[in-house]
Amino acid sequence: MSKKRYILALDEGTSSARAVLFDVKLNKIAAIDKRPFKQIYPKAGWVEHNPKTIWQALRACLFEVATNIDAEEIFAIGITNQRETVVMWDSVTGDPVYNAIVWQDRRTADYCSEIQQNKELLETIRKKTGLGISSYFSASKIRWILRNVPLAQALLKQDRLLAGTIDTYIVWKLTKGKSFITDPSNASRTLLFNINTLDWDDDLLNLFGIPRKILPSVVPTSGELATTQILGYPLPIASIVGDQQASLFGQGCFSEGEIKNTYGTGCFLLANLGNKPRFSKNKLLTTVAWQIGDKTTYALEGGVFNTGSAVQWLRDELGMLSSSAESEKFACSVEDTNGVYFVPAFSGLGAPWWDADARAMFMGLTRGANKSHLVRAVLEAIAYASADVFGVMAKDTGFDMKTICVDGGASENNFMMQFQADILGIKVVRSGETESTALGAIYLAGLGVGAYSSFAEIKKLKDTSETFIPKMKQSRRDELLAGWAKAIKMAMLK
Repeated sequence: MSKKRYILALDEGTSSARAVLFDVKLNKIAAIDKRPFKQIYPKAGWVEHNPKTIWQALRACLFEVATNIDAEEIFAIGITNQRETVVMWDSVTGDPVYNAIVWQDRRTADYCSEIQQNKELLETIRKKTGLGISSYFSASKIRWILRNVPLAQALLKQDRLLAGTIDTYIVWKLTKGKSFITDPSNASRTLLFNINTLDWDDDLLNLFGIPRKILPSVVPTSGELATTQILGYPLPIASIVGDQQASLFGQGCFSEGEIKNTYGTGCFLLANLGNKPRFSKNKLLTTVAWQIGDKTTYALEGGVFNTGSAVQWLRDELGMLSSSAESEKFACSVEDTNGVYFVPAFSGLGAPWWDADARAMFMGLTRGANKSHLVRAVLEAIAYASADVFGVMAKDTGFDMKTICVDGGASENNFMMQFQADILGIKVVRSGETESTALGAIYLAGLGVGAYSSFAEIKKLKDTSETFIPKMKQSRRDELLAGWAKAIKMAMLK
């Protein structure tokens, strides 16, 4: 009789690494360990991570959750990760040539703006990748390292340079350099991957000056993709999936038209598009959700770059909060924001505005505004920004979206979830398990090794903790949204 009962997920996020040990038999998390790592800001608009620090944190989490079990009890390991972030390293020594350039980084914004002037090229890129041109994606980050880091240039000449998103680096480390791979959900975020042919695109590689040979092989999202001996026993790595696509899967959004929003460092709304890509008329992104076998599922996505990070800013930089959770208490202590709006554009505005030059700001301040009003304005801004994306997503798809599934750490804030329901005018259904991103990697890994037999089996496991019903009158909703629209315009003024 098989001893196997666990699936281990490695979830490498923007501000922390975590490992989640999931008991398949009991359908619950058996252990979890989370470790933050340092955010590096060398210049205004630059955001970096030390790849070695990320790996050390993730490895420590892995060993912590596996402390009291036998490795033979583990079905497989699944990996989910912050997307677009780029690591480049030496294939011989394993040493990074430069810090990881994070998805939030905008050092290449000017270069991307130059490309944006060519409308014909933009349309070609959109049809190939489902994306627009932005410093958000990986291609311009890789180009920057190739052009600005002498060690990268030297290793390229020696055929020792490797480049990849975080998932690729983690798998390479887990397999001691034996597997250099990524999956379509991550590859589709690079601006180098053709989502129609499911391969790196030579025209785009030439545009950005990136050699194909430094990029990983693209394998399906689920299946026996690689093998690691990190726990002293051969374990299959059975899923690799970008964090937002993992959350969509973890929320059980397997059918066309189902939608979720994850409240983390940023907010990311994804709608399942089914098996054919559709392209947005409102600056949303078409991306690969996952590939299982030869079947590819696509998603429409809109991202708000700074949401949970705005609450962290209140806590860490302004000292207004002792913890992020305390924001709910302050928001509920006042009836409204006293006319204050906040636009969380610390690294520009994402969908549907895509303005890299916009900056965060409070507006509507009067002498009567106090700390509680400011905190509430930040929480409301997260809901407003999500509503902007939801609105254009509904227009693009024509889906009749009456419910949105939510997860992520900030979704535990009851005030914000009720305000989100009020401002959207639809039901907000909070997952009973806030670790939906890890669950997505777990379920995909389970499918890959036969621990789960079907989507239907996984769907039955989904747990809902609470549903928030809209209570706000339409007239009040219209009034608040009109004020938000004015605030956005002010933040985008050049």
